[in-house]
Amino acid sequence: MLRTIFSIGAFALLGLFVLKLAFGVFGALFGVLTWLTVLAIKIAVVGLLIYLVIRVVSPDTARRMREKCDF
Repeated sequence: MLRTIFSIGAFALLGLFVLKLAFGVFGALFGVLTWLTVLAIKIAVVGLLIYLVIRVVSPDTARRMREKCDF
């Protein structure tokens, strides 16, 4: 019983150490990844808005864009 309690405590301390390492050392990498993700979403939204304006103003141009970029 005492061995089980000590092993659970050891795993808890190991987990806390790993979390501190992950968020302490690699925290900057997570920050950069988050910043790049937000930037990509903003660029995608601006591109979508531009495409919607082109589609409303000039449907023929939007059709040609779809045909050119069809994957």
